[in-house]
Amino acid sequence: MKSFFLFVILLSLWLLMSGHYSFLIISLGVISCVFCVYLANRANLIDDEGLPLFFLPRLINYLLWLFKEIFNSNIGTAKAIITGNINPEIFIVKSSQNTDVAKVTYANSITLTPGTVTTQINEDKFEVHALNSDFGNDVRSNVMDKKVKWLEGDI
Repeated sequence: MKSFFLFVILLSLWLLMSGHYSFLIISLGVISCVFCVYLANRANLIDDEGLPLFFLPRLINYLLWLFKEIFNSNIGTAKAIITGNINPEIFIVKSSQNTDVAKVTYANSITLTPGTVTTQINEDKFEVHALNSDFGNDVRSNVMDKKVKWLEGDI
């Protein structure tokens, strides 16, 4: 069943990114996707970590929240640069996620938000660089940590 979902996801991405819908292009896309799914099966990569289907029911809600945070952080970063309010800091933040996929999602979400970058991951602790203390306080508030925990399905 996961192989079928992987095939559908890969083919959907193929069709969206190609922009060409002739018989030849679609045929090549199907052949490529079948080959990729075959290789993933042979390499034992289709599991909960390789294809995190448990994220799907909550993913749209999380992405909408994340896009809003990215937009707000862009405005905050522009203000900090224009006003010269730059006082970089590096700090450690704790991660409460259980799976590696969720931990990577949390670390990437921190990095996607302008003004903060995850520089190192150690088990359940992340080293984060922030442009100033306002951005650092946003990460330390653990709102994003709780959102990713919710995305993981544990809350």
